[in-house]
Amino acid sequence: MARYDVNPAAVEKARALIAARQYVLDSDWGEVQPNAQAGTAYLDRHSWEEYAAWHLGLTVDANDETKARYAFVYGDFRRLHRTGLIACVYRASEWRHKQVELAAHDLLQELDRAAGIS
Repeated sequence: MARYDVNPAAVEKARALIAARQYVLDSDWGEVQPNAQAGTAYLDRHSWEEYAAWHLGLTVDANDETKARYAFVYGDFRRLHRTGLIACVYRASEWRHKQVELAAHDLLQELDRAAGIS
């Protein structure tokens, strides 16, 4: 099973998106989650560093600047999605990636506070 480290740049970007109110509270993550083609299109116009910032997990032992390195996407490359964070919490907890789970959970709580969800 792959192991993941938390991506500090992604946590920072997610917090910045929350502060700037660049988020979607209600979405169908299965419909809006970026697929491989969307990731490639994003990389055509952006750097690997920018691509990485949309992923809460860094795959241990995977090479930088490969899609295999980045996991647990939380947004659509424009905005953070609440359902994306929920998916990250769920997937990370399901596979026992505790640090990623906790990072996603903390961001979800921060988003809910900012959006006035109690």
